[in-house]
Amino acid sequence: MTRQKILITGANGFIGTALVRRIVDHSNFSALAASRKINPDWPLGVEHVHLAELETACFSDFLSGVDTVVHCAARVHVMSDQVPDPLFEFQKINVHATLNLARQAAAAGVRRFLFISSVKVNGESTEQGKPFSPIDVPAPEDPYGLSKLEAEQGLMRLAGETGMEIVIIRPPLVYGPGVKGNFASLIKLVSKGLPLPLGAIHNKRSLVGIDNLVDLIIRCIDHPAAANQVFLAGDGEDLSTTELLRGVAEAMGRPARLIPVPAALLSLGAALLGKRAVAQRLLGSLQVDIGKARELLGWEPPVSVKEGLRRCVRDSSV
Repeated sequence: MTRQKILITGANGFIGTALVRRIVDHSNFSALAASRKINPDWPLGVEHVHLAELETACFSDFLSGVDTVVHCAARVHVMSDQVPDPLFEFQKINVHATLNLARQAAAAGVRRFLFISSVKVNGESTEQGKPFSPIDVPAPEDPYGLSKLEAEQGLMRLAGETGMEIVIIRPPLVYGPGVKGNFASLIKLVSKGLPLPLGAIHNKRSLVGIDNLVDLIIRCIDHPAAANQVFLAGDGEDLSTTELLRGVAEAMGRPARLIPVPAALLSLGAALLGKRAVAQRLLGSLQVDIGKARELLGWEPPVSVKEGLRRCVRDSSV
């Protein structure tokens, strides 16, 4: 059987690198990794193409024969963006560049375009026990989330115009070996054994381990029912911040030194320090409903949160 050629953009990124490894090991797929430079951590069997400026690039040279594009490349969310016009900067990469690639993919006969979006399209928080759903009215609250929504809308219009199938996946926070950013900072704090005032937080947050997210992407590459659908990704196990810290500590084989400070007091302190956004991520709830992926695709997250945290801590460089 002829192997399907899968083009992965952002192939040097956190998600892209993990996906390339899985594609190479898949008997039905071959990997075409698009990035600015070759990743020495890629396994043998990866074909590389140089990815120029996405918003103006011509991709015709390497789209021929590609069956599916998995578009991971993006300008990612940052906590303190210092550019004069953040929305414009996000739109350049996340909207205009995405649609430039998608139009050329459709013209080249690519069958399916899989877009890695973000739960920020849905919003920033949920009431506990009322998770986000793929059919909720989008409510992005920052330029990053808005740019991802605009890209989704443009892709769905393109699907109607060209017949190329679109699949959208919105992950929440992704963790795993080599994770950076806030999750890496959390691991460092726990590893130092410092007392943390987060022992009485009763929120609920959905996460997705990198192995689970990649598994869902693989399922969406060729499952007939995934065409022109939006899915939320998650581990299927929601944790409070306190439970997450305890889980990280357990994975390290360390005690969790957590002081039970009331969430209301922490929230007040964060507001006085101008750290409301940080407090929201630590104290607020953000849950996602992965029922659609389960029902339409027969998908179940293959890796538990406990095992995902163990892999993250074991193989992480932080």
